[in-house]
Order: sequence, then structure tokens, then C-alpha cells
Amino acid sequence: MLQATPIHEGWVLLHEGSELPAAVPGCVHTDLLAAGAIPDPFLGTNETEVAWVGRREWTYETELGAGGGRFEQTDLVFDGLDTVAEISLDGRLLGRTRNMHRSYRFDVTGMRGRLSVRFVSAYAEAEAVRGRVGERPAAYAEPYQYLRKMACSFGWDWGPTLVTAGIWRPVRLEAWSTARIARVRPLVTVEDGLGVVELHVEVERTRVEAPLAVDATVGGARVRGEIDGTAGVVRLEVPGARLWWPRGYGEQPLYEVGLTLLHGEEALDVWRRRVGFRTVLLDTSADAHGTGFTFVVNGERLFARGVNWIPDDVFPSRITRERYRERLRQAADAGVDLVRIWGGGIYESEDFYDACDELGLLVWQDFPFACAAYPEEQPLRGEVEAEARENVVRLMPHPSLVLWNGNNENLWGFRDWGWEEPLAGDSWGEGYYLGVLPRVVAELDPTRPYTAGSPWSGSWERHPNDPAHGTHHSWEVWNRADYTEYLREVPRFVAEFGWQAPPAHATLARALPGEELAVDSPGLLHHQKADDGQGKLERGLARHFAVPEGDFDRWHYLTQVNQARAVAAGVEHWRSHWPVCAGTVVWQLNDCWPVTSWAAIDGDGREKPLYHELRRLYADRLLTVQVRAAGLVSAAVNQAGEAWTGVLRLRRMSVEGEVVAEGGVRFDAPRRAVTEVGVPPELAPLGPKEFLVADADGLRAVYFPAPDREVPYPRPEFDVSVAPGSVTVTARTLVRDLLLQADRLRPGARADRGLVTLLPGERVTIGVRGWETPDADAARAALYCLEPAE
Repeated sequence: MLQATPIHEGWVLLHEGSELPAAVPGCVHTDLLAAGAIPDPFLGTNETEVAWVGRREWTYETELGAGGGRFEQTDLVFDGLDTVAEISLDGRLLGRTRNMHRSYRFDVTGMRGRLSVRFVSAYAEAEAVRGRVGERPAAYAEPYQYLRKMACSFGWDWGPTLVTAGIWRPVRLEAWSTARIARVRPLVTVEDGLGVVELHVEVERTRVEAPLAVDATVGGARVRGEIDGTAGVVRLEVPGARLWWPRGYGEQPLYEVGLTLLHGEEALDVWRRRVGFRTVLLDTSADAHGTGFTFVVNGERLFARGVNWIPDDVFPSRITRERYRERLRQAADAGVDLVRIWGGGIYESEDFYDACDELGLLVWQDFPFACAAYPEEQPLRGEVEAEARENVVRLMPHPSLVLWNGNNENLWGFRDWGWEEPLAGDSWGEGYYLGVLPRVVAELDPTRPYTAGSPWSGSWERHPNDPAHGTHHSWEVWNRADYTEYLREVPRFVAEFGWQAPPAHATLARALPGEELAVDSPGLLHHQKADDGQGKLERGLARHFAVPEGDFDRWHYLTQVNQARAVAAGVEHWRSHWPVCAGTVVWQLNDCWPVTSWAAIDGDGREKPLYHELRRLYADRLLTVQVRAAGLVSAAVNQAGEAWTGVLRLRRMSVEGEVVAEGGVRFDAPRRAVTEVGVPPELAPLGPKEFLVADADGLRAVYFPAPDREVPYPRPEFDVSVAPGSVTVTARTLVRDLLLQADRLRPGARADRGLVTLLPGERVTIGVRGWETPDADAARAALYCLEPAE
């Protein structure tokens, strides 16, 4: 049987003539940080002080003992090297690598001695490749498009420039005889209720003449098949297989597949994975509204409630299985059912996809290309195809994976970002997205759909970001326009949109130690990476609120409110137009360090008000008030599997708390459908002093016809009481967008809800974890709400 031995101990990093202890998996930055050789780049402005790390060569070394013994071959296997490396053993060159997204295997049979992995600076490699293939335009000045490496390690509009190097995934010795399993490609399908697993097996041999067979099992089925040369196929059938569903639509049964490679009755190698039986289609058919983009799982058409995912740490080797599960559990708890792995990051570890399989989170996987023209010449072209082939096969077992996407924004960039003229006919990636990648997916994984990019309208005959066709990225809002502009369009699928806000107060306090926080304080500005980010925050805030002068805490609260309001405006509008619009993917779920960004969960894992708003917006049932051509309507959005019927209570109210008029209207929303109920004219609010409240089955929608800066809110009055694990607020006036910032009570404290609006006499109890000494005065000091403009 193949014997695998991890090589994670005894590594050193050579630094200025000395040997520093090194963690494998890991990277240079984390090893230097652990040794006290650099300051924490996440704190203050330390990022700039460690920029030199990415421009140097680095070498890792360890002693490699003689492995294998009784085995015929011993391989040294690296699951991930970041990025351009030369591997040698006692001075003998084993090989060179140039792709972070691939694994590598070297024959070291009978060898032992000093194992050395020397990493060339990613900058040096990128500049060398640029010199060979010529200049290519990009959204950022850093040269990330010239090598196959996590692009955002070069910085992004939410991330630091910390260009890594290191053995970032596990390394091991594999000793084997006769043959080993080189690759298993599982095609998992459902045929008339029959679960089918077709295993395409490839082997590597030391003995060409040895007869080989495979024994495969799944769900009680067992099949034996022969290996012809170096390949074979076995088909397993599972009658009555239980279907795997996305969360909210059913359960997520997983079946273990086992495959044993045999020489006679001797087991040589074993391959095990979990699979789920489900069908997935992407409906991109034309209709009266344009060209759709609707996921269909097990025959059920879905409105995708999605989030964009970036690497959860700029140093990915630090992300543990537990951290993946925690972050993805947060997503699931917010009602998310689709996670898009964005193209400036990585193919994530098995831990990520395992968690998604178990939680019922659909995965949209970008190939790693983002916001740049990518050369198609060698050495890049061969690397791109090799990495695609490896990762398509690696990720195929996961039922959560439902879409392969060619790139992020590069088709759009070619058309709109001024690339075409300077390229002057040079390659820029189109051959990858419309040639290499769809060919690889069609050959290796025909069970899943592929789309050329996001955004992409499906054809060069239309603008790539045409909202009426395919996927759309809505970035005019935030960059230039107010979020009320979302209401002007009904895209077929909104794959990116969002609004910025700073992280939690405790996150800022940890990241900017000793700094007096201000809108323009040096540390805060350094942890804002978007072009004119603070200016956009200020202008976006001023459209809706009186911008506080010199009051950072108030500014911090209002910008977080504005972020939640912006995303709510889009999601409520677009969900109310299902099935024309078939999905929203918020930019973004998470952060990779402490930063002002579009994230719902900040770099320390704390949930912003936006996160809690997503729980309302992405619930199976959503109540929203929308403006239509004929007037106000209340839309009952029902994504649940059962019909939703009831009486909608409508109240036209004054900001002083008086009910001006009220009424009730029956509604009936079928399963997976939207029903609109017209608001009677006499219940429509008039002017900035009035608003509309719609209630049904414990859900509420509140509609103010004027921007907040024009609403004459009363000075909020409320009572506060505390108990172990909770804070209760009772309103004596209208209290708009009440928020308990639990991290101000204690850095580790968490509240179970975000923004809430209370009418006079109403109360809310907010659950609080991690606060062992309840105090009413402290709770009141951590409560924020809208106040009358001065």
C-alpha cells in the first residue's frame, strides 16, 4: 500500500546568514513575523515597512531522510509552492516551478540529504515575463498578470500589498510499488432517480506488465474493473439515491466513494471522496426581457442569494479548517445559498468545499484571472491549461460546485477600460476564456456549466456588462452614483454590487493601536485601499444624512447604516422582480485583513450591521415596499417551498408616532414566487414627516418617501434594561435604525441582531454573547440610532 509521510517538521528559513524556524505549510511573512524579524503588517502602517520581503529571494531547507525502503519508488510531493521555485536535494536539481495553483511531484527514489526550496521574487519573475511577452494593461500597477499567483497578494482596493513566497500547502513523501492512483475523475449524475458515479481512473506504474484492477464502492454498490495500460473506467449505480439540495431547499446527503487499486488481491493505493447526487443546469435562454441566467438544481429554479468570497487571509496558509467552517457557517446563517470564489484569489482548499457540501452552499468557482489583460504566450499558456486540468478534476467530487467561470471583469475590461488600443492586437486572455477553459471543462467535467466571465452578456454582439443579458456588475453605483440608482434597472443576474463601510470599532482599535481615530487619521487612511474611498464614503453619506463634523463615532455608525441601506435597496428591488432577476451576489462577504471595505464580516471576523441586514434580505420570505409606475406596492417575496398567505397590515404614520391611517389587505404568494399588493392611495405617506409601515407574519417593511436628512426625526427616547446575555430597549418615541455595537461593551462580545426600527411603545431584546458583566449604563453608551439633524 502506498505510504505517505508528511514533511512538516525541521524546516528553516535562511535569513541574513542565519536559520529561522519555519512553519510548513506557511510563508515567508508568517515565519519572519513569528521570529520577530518584521512587525505585524496588519497593524498601523507596518505594511509599508515590510514591502522589501516580496522583492527578495528566499530559501527553505530541511533534512530529507532516506524514504521508501522496501518500495520501488519514492516521490516528493508539494501540494502548493508560492510561486517561482527551484527544488534541489544535496545540490542536485529536482525541478523548477512557476505556478502557485498547481501541485508538483519529483522522483527521489533512493535519495537523501539537504532538501532546498529556493523562491525567486515574484516581482523579478513577473518583470522577466513582461520583458518576454510585452506590456499588458491592468486595473492596478502591480504586475500580477504575468505569473500564476494569487493576484490580490499584490494588493487590491480592499487588500494590502504583501507579496508572499513559501511552501503554502502540505508537502510529503509518497512511497509505492507496482502502481499508484495518479488521478480519479468522478462524473456524478442522476438518471431517472438512479444515482450514477462513473470513475475515470488513471495510474502511474513502475511495472508495466503487472495486471491491475480497481474495486469501487458507493452507497452499498460495489464494482470491480480492469485497468488497461494506465487507465480504466468503472460505473456504479445507486438505486433511489437521495438528492443533494442547496440549503433551504432540502437536505445535503453525502455518499462516500471508495476506490482501491489492486494487483491481484494486494491493495496498492486507495482514493476516497464524498459525493452528492444532484443535477445542475444554467438556463441562459432568450426571452422577452433579454437573456436569462438562472440556476436550476434538481429541476428547481433558484433565485441565488449570494456573496462574493475573497481569500479570508492575505496569508492563505493561516486559514484553518475551523476558520473556513466558521466563516461559511456565518454565510449560511445569513441566508446565503451561493458563494462565488472571486478570480483574484485562489482555488480554495478541500476544507472550503467540504464545508459548502455539508452546509448546502452552492459554489461558483472563478478561474484565477481578474481585472487585467493576461498574456497567452508561453510560459503562461501551458501553466494555465495545466492548472485548469488539475483543479477541475480535484474539485469535481463536490456537489456544492455548480459553475465554472472563466474570469472576473476581463471581457468587460477589454471593451470599456481602454485596453484595446494599447494592446494593438496582442493576446489578452480571450483565448483562455473562450477557448482553453471551456474546452478543458467540456472534456473533463461535462456535468457542470461554464460561463466565459463575469460580467458577460453571452456574445460580443452585445456589451459584456449589458444588464439585460447574462451577468451584470453594478459599479456605477458606489463609484459615481447613489444607491437609489439600483431602482432604475432589473438585471438578469447581479454578480457584483456593494457599498463600503469601516470595520467594527474593536477591529479598528486593535489594528490602529494608540491612534486617535478620525475620518482622516493616518492609520484609517492607510487601511482604506479604494481609489478615493473616503471621498466616496463622504459623498454617499451626504446624499442621505447630515455628515457629522469631528464626531468619529457618529460617522462610523452612519457609514455602517448607509452600507446596509445601500445593499438593502438593491436586494429588495431585485428580489421583487424575480424571475426576471434570478440572483444577487453581494460584494463581499469577508475581508483578508482589517480594512474599510465592502465586506459584511470584517477582517477580525466581526459582523457589521450589513451582515445582520443580509439575514433579513436573504430570508425565505421578505416583505418590501417598492415604487412602481402606478404607485406604491408591497411585495411579498416568497422563496419558501410553501405558499404564503395572510393579511398585510398597512399603517401610514407620522414621525411623532401618530397613526394617520391604516388598513389591511389580503395577499397570496405562491411557493417560489412574488406577489405585489397595491398600497391604497389614502395609506401612501405624504412628505418627509410621514412613513409607511407594512407588517405580515412577524415581518416588517418600513418606507420613508424622503431621504433621512430631510426627515424631522424626534429626539429618540428609550429605556434600557439588561440581563445576563441580553439588552432590552423599550421605545418611547420613534427610534430609527437602533444598533447595539456589542464590541464596545467588550471586544469579544457579539450581538445577535443589527439595525432595528422601533415604533413608540415597542421593545426589542438583543441577545449578547461574550459579555459577562451586564451594565445598563454601558449598554446605553453602546447603543446608536438616528437623531434629528442639528
